[in-house]
Amino acid sequence: MTAEPISPTSGALRHRGGWWSGDRAFRTTTLACGGLVLAVLAAIALFLVVQALPAFRADSTSFWTTRTWQPDATPAVFGIAAVAFGSLLSSAIALLLAFPVAVGVALFITEMAPRRVANLLGYLTDALAAVPSVVFGLWGLYWLVPRLTPLQQWLADHLGFIPLFSAPQGVPSPSRSIFAVSIVLAIMILPIIAAMSRETIRQVDPQIKEAALGLGATRWEVVRTAVLPVSRAGLFGAVILGLGRALGETIAVALVLGISFDVNAHLLVPGKNTIAANIATQFGEAGSTGRAALIASGLVLFAMTMVVSLLARWMLGREARRRGASR
Repeated sequence: MTAEPISPTSGALRHRGGWWSGDRAFRTTTLACGGLVLAVLAAIALFLVVQALPAFRADSTSFWTTRTWQPDATPAVFGIAAVAFGSLLSSAIALLLAFPVAVGVALFITEMAPRRVANLLGYLTDALAAVPSVVFGLWGLYWLVPRLTPLQQWLADHLGFIPLFSAPQGVPSPSRSIFAVSIVLAIMILPIIAAMSRETIRQVDPQIKEAALGLGATRWEVVRTAVLPVSRAGLFGAVILGLGRALGETIAVALVLGISFDVNAHLLVPGKNTIAANIATQFGEAGSTGRAALIASGLVLFAMTMVVSLLARWMLGREARRRGASR
């Protein structure tokens, strides 16, 4: 009994219409999903612009340089300068505090710790990201802030010649300062940065590390010469994710930070404010102009996060092109 010969193209021809329709449906579906994301993003931006226009019309001063926030006064006087400065300052300090610790945790888990310890520490780090923001805020307000007073006093006494740590009128006890908020934010963004850094470091080609060890490199030299340079793009992406979380954090900042509209570099003085916290604390009691002003500040925060994301995308693309050219 002989088998019937099968043409190599008969199956493809028989199912060409089915495969073609399936491929076309898949392409259309993915295109629609991508377009939906862009449409939602554009709709959010359009909503913010439309709702913020009355505030720009009612503002009697410069929205970009004014440090006062009295949008419901007559005339309306408000601006984004103080809250934008507070957002950027607190986020930058939080990144400076969180990034070295997060990378150290990621390196310990991937390069140094035994498997069981690494798995447990990874689970605990990831679980930290699931803690609600309000819990961090309450912990910072009632536990962290009172216990930071000795440290803040020591910084003011010994490093007061540096503007960041100077306290012209002394350090109050306890101090709901931008320094305390930055520590809370650093703890909140640490698991995000650590998780992404851990996955980035795990993707490093083992042969690169084995080659370095074969040449007599120590563990630290392997990390410094073979792991960190290759992981640079991923680590930068982790920083951007942490920055986005810090910029948009609301409840924890509103609970810990004392409300003030001022622009200065004193970290230990109570006060300052951020865009997100200002929206959370002012929205309930704001009038029509006040709500429009808060939405206008939200539009600025939206633009800031978009700029940061686009910058990160550009940097990652540039790093990918550089690595491709080096090969």
